[in-house]
Amino acid sequence: MADPRGFLRYGRIEPPHRPVGERIHDWAEIAASIAPAEHDRLVRDQATRCMDCGIPFCHSGSAGCPLGNLIPEWNDLVRRDLWAEASRRLHATNNFPEFTGRICPAPCESACVLALSDPAAAVTIEKIEQAIADRAFADGTVTPQPPRRRTGCSVAVVGSGPAGLAAAQQLTRAGHSVTVYERDDRLGGLLRYGIPAYKMNKALIDRRLGQLRAEGTEFRTGCDVGLDPSLVRLRADFDAVILAVGSGATRDMDLPGRDLSGVHQAMDYLVAANHDCEGDGTTPIHAAGRRVVIIGGGDTGADCLGTAHRHRAASITQLDYRSRPPDTRDDTRSPWPLTPWVLRTTPAHAEGGERRFEVGVQRFVGDHTGRLRALLLAEVDARRARVGPEFEIPCDLALLAIGFDGVRPGPLLDNGPATTARGTVDCGADWQTGEPGVFVCGDAHRGASLVVWAIAEGRAAARGVDAYLTGRSRLPAPVTPESRLLTAD
Repeated sequence: MADPRGFLRYGRIEPPHRPVGERIHDWAEIAASIAPAEHDRLVRDQATRCMDCGIPFCHSGSAGCPLGNLIPEWNDLVRRDLWAEASRRLHATNNFPEFTGRICPAPCESACVLALSDPAAAVTIEKIEQAIADRAFADGTVTPQPPRRRTGCSVAVVGSGPAGLAAAQQLTRAGHSVTVYERDDRLGGLLRYGIPAYKMNKALIDRRLGQLRAEGTEFRTGCDVGLDPSLVRLRADFDAVILAVGSGATRDMDLPGRDLSGVHQAMDYLVAANHDCEGDGTTPIHAAGRRVVIIGGGDTGADCLGTAHRHRAASITQLDYRSRPPDTRDDTRSPWPLTPWVLRTTPAHAEGGERRFEVGVQRFVGDHTGRLRALLLAEVDARRARVGPEFEIPCDLALLAIGFDGVRPGPLLDNGPATTARGTVDCGADWQTGEPGVFVCGDAHRGASLVVWAIAEGRAAARGVDAYLTGRSRLPAPVTPESRLLTAD
């Protein structure tokens, strides 16, 4: 059993980061290198803080991890230095813990019982998860698991993000012949081109893809499904199709000056920067020496912030129309175990830049050449209505990080499954859309969300496809299409 006094003997300690003055000059991950023995001791001490609660909210799908990760179990295995068994327990519910351990905002930690009175006191679940996964690869514990038998059924998965890859791996291991189609030139979806390299080394994606290939999953890049091949063709060539195409329809701003040179979507900026990191040439959108303003206070905006630091921007300001969150949990607005409404400071924020709250853009201001030179702002309320005087701030690169509106419009959906009012693809309780044999999962179904939800939906949709093809399934289904995360908003 867990150490009942572990949380009293050890305080929460995060693994150290490299100094800001060092890390903003490269794209390597921000974690500092420490001796393996010291690292293992730190992780064991942090795992010892887990109390093995009678009701572990950390892996409750509605408040904590939707994957149902057996967090108290692998924490105790790490405490006892049983790393291989901890890896087996972790991989039983999560196909890609090396991804979630780096880029998930960790709703499991918000739901940790130690966070009941202080969110900052939660067990460092995410970093323990990352340590288990990294140690498993280093020790050779992670190996291909090809199916023992083949079913003779074939499945096409459209999209190679975390949802598509999770569904593909589950179905391949169930014995189906799976082919993953990706529109981009490389596999990984937003893991590859949306997440900055300093948050997750892209070699991790290639390493995991090697496991999937060894298990029998096939991949095809440069395929814009809907055009070539068409959805009709896929339905004819495969016994089932899964749409895991993400939520790529970015929100825009219908304001004067939006067409000025220097105003870009945040995702266009991040994708271009990641192509640059992959060695594809200089990005067409670069922040070097420019006065950058990021419009939007969420994770995408923070990713732009860290990227602009590494581009050596002259100045960076991040705007948020909402009021500044408090530094500590407000129990009347976000009681435990909900994700607390508190000011979130990412490592990118620690690297510099200014954050401004309760402000909204009124106009993009250009010069005589048609280039952006400033933003006209005003104080706004929670409904984004202007409540104060207008004022200008200098800007020659504006990045719109204001969210997503469902699946990107295009031929895939023109003659395909129906969409909801939110622009997402609708489905039934078995993840099947209105088109027989066509399933959906991930952001394409639920809208832009967390990587753990993408993996959970991919695993659940795989069970739906397996049952559709064989009549029954032993694959796990951690969530249903109606599942939702409890948050303060």
